[in-house]
Amino acid sequence: MNGYRMRHWSVRHARGLNLLYRIFQGVLNALHPLFRRIGYQRLDQGFLKVEKLVKGFLFDSQSCGQCTLSYTGMSCPMNCPKHIRNGPCGGVRADGSCEVDPEMPCVWVAAWEGNRRMRQNEQVVRLVLPPMDRRLQNTSAWLREVRNYHHYPELDPVESHVV
Repeated sequence: MNGYRMRHWSVRHARGLNLLYRIFQGVLNALHPLFRRIGYQRLDQGFLKVEKLVKGFLFDSQSCGQCTLSYTGMSCPMNCPKHIRNGPCGGVRADGSCEVDPEMPCVWVAAWEGNRRMRQNEQVVRLVLPPMDRRLQNTSAWLREVRNYHHYPELDPVESHVV
């Protein structure tokens, strides 16, 4: 369980972390005009480095580029050894641990706990997430959220690696 201590802490503090994230996302959204002038593709790798540091530490984020933490109770579903993005497999152990790695708490059991702590409608954690787009892996989910918020067109994920 020691290797998963920070993940567990993040789920226990999901409500506060989600509030901080919403404030941070608001700041990033306000910076959209500047980001657009500089160019999102130029900013992507720098943002990704910071994102990996912060989200890697707090959530053991796998940098999929399609962050769902606010829907999954601050539990990164990409930590599932089976990479299941839409709820637990049928192998969750009675104690809530993973069938593949018995030392690891099931990320989806943690997601439900985090969702409860965030005091969100339980329907949020039941949303069906879209399939993974592997082309977005190792791109900034933060910048993608700003682009989506402003309906600013997404670059081809391959282009985002060009500086």
